[in-house]
Order: sequence, then structure tokens, then C-alpha cells
Amino acid sequence: MILWDVSPQIFEAIGIRWYGLLFALGLIILGPWIEGKIWEREKLEPKWLDSLFLYVVLGTVIGARLGHVLFYEPATYLANPIKILAVWEGGLASHGGTIGVIVALWLYSRRVSHKPLLWILDRIAVPTGLVAAFIRLGNLMNSEIFGRPTDLPWAFSFVRSGEYHKILALREAGLTLTPEQQQLLDGTLGWHPTQIYEAVAYLLVFAFSMWLYWYRDAAQKYTGLIIGYFMIGVFGSRILVESIKIVQEPWELDLIAAIGLNMGQLLSIPFVLFGIATVYWAYTHPNTPSVKK
Repeated sequence: MILWDVSPQIFEAIGIRWYGLLFALGLIILGPWIEGKIWEREKLEPKWLDSLFLYVVLGTVIGARLGHVLFYEPATYLANPIKILAVWEGGLASHGGTIGVIVALWLYSRRVSHKPLLWILDRIAVPTGLVAAFIRLGNLMNSEIFGRPTDLPWAFSFVRSGEYHKILALREAGLTLTPEQQQLLDGTLGWHPTQIYEAVAYLLVFAFSMWLYWYRDAAQKYTGLIIGYFMIGVFGSRILVESIKIVQEPWELDLIAAIGLNMGQLLSIPFVLFGIATVYWAYTHPNTPSVKK
């Protein structure tokens, strides 16, 4: 097994965490830089780009937080609504973040660019796979959101995780451990590093989106094609990886028993269907050929 005993904090004295750094590197630095290159290539209004950054950041953070609240712990936060604001305590849902960005970009399209929603979605999708990969690597540094136990040679022993320490607490309390729990403590079993699986999948989606935009000129030729493939790639891979992931909330076990899917998989299905429909629409409604800039 691969022993993963990395501290989630870069500088413990001032509380700087790897997750925050990677989140900022993707969302605030690399994503906007790539978007700026798109703006330069198409000679778009610079003021549109300044507004876009604000809309995307707010849509991501607000959507991700509300997504976690509504999809995973509604009872907890409805009982104490002020805790919704405590983003620093954790609790961001990628599906909520995606919905938040779409809503924000709809407002952006109406108020700023005055172009169709799919127009901006195609362009924002290009760097988003990279941003998502950085966020998953942040989850890896936090030793969170990983997969079920496995004896594969690349399994990770997340000794700083809550799951590991729960098993330790059971042993220290003198309770009998299951063979699987004992193996997890001994290091003969580890967990699937699903954060890495997802990060690799998102990097592949990012590379494909870049290829579509820069080499196939897809944003000019087929409105909606890039965002369609993005949705299929990101959320299709999410459905697959979720099948080996530990559930985030205990009640998801009942959901799996009832329909065979956890919340992450269930929420991913509409995005995949949207992607398929958008790709079909894009190919059946190509744009009028234009001179490549």
C-alpha cells in the first residue's frame, strides 16, 4: 500500500492549506489565464472578461455550498441556517457548483455579453477540466472523498482520514474489529485513490476540450459542442468513479439499496443527458462557416 500521511496544511502556523492553494491556482490563476487567451484569439471585449471572472467565482462558490447543503445535509443546515455561511468548515458539492456556474453564466449572457448561453458555456468549458482536476488533487491532500477498500498495489492508506481514525477509536475502545478494518490498520488493505482517478479523467477532458477549441475551431463551427462533450466526459466519468467511492453521508446507503446509485451518480445523470442532447444539437445545427482568426 502507499502510505499517505501528508499534512493538509502547507504552513500550519498561518493555516494555509493545500486545498485552498490548489482551488485558487485553478479557479483564480490558470483558468482565467486560459480564458484570457481565448479572448485574445477571438478579439472579444476585454471588459466582458473582467465581468466573467466575478460571475464564475461567485457562481462556483455559492452553488457548491448550497449544493452541499441541499443535496447532502439539508436537515443539519435548516436546523442551524447560519452554519451555511461557514464555508471554511468544508462542504462544497461539485454538482451544486456546476448549477451555480450555469445560472451565473445565464445572468452574464443577459446582462453582459448579450450572446446565447451556449456561446459562453463553450468557452468556459475549455479550462474547467483543469480547474476540476486541481480541486480533486486538493481533496487528495485533505485525505478525503476516496474509494472503498482494495488490495490493489496503488491503494492508498489514508492515515490522516476520518475513516482511519474511526477504526483506531474502535480498537482503542476495546471493540472487536472486522477483518477488513484490521487489514486497513495493518496496511495490508488500502483505499482506492478516487481523487486521482477523477483528476486524470478531468485532465483528459481538459486536453480534449483544448483540442476541440484550438485545433478543430469547434466553438466557431458548432455552438454547444465543447460544453456537450465536457458534460459527457466529466459527469460520465463521475458516474463510473462514484461506483467505487465511499458514500459521503450514511443515508446514501439506503439510496444505493433502493435504486443502485448514490447521490453523486444520481445527480450526474441529468448533466450527461444534457451533454448528449447538446452534442446532437450542435452537429445538426452547424454554424455558418466563418474565417478563422
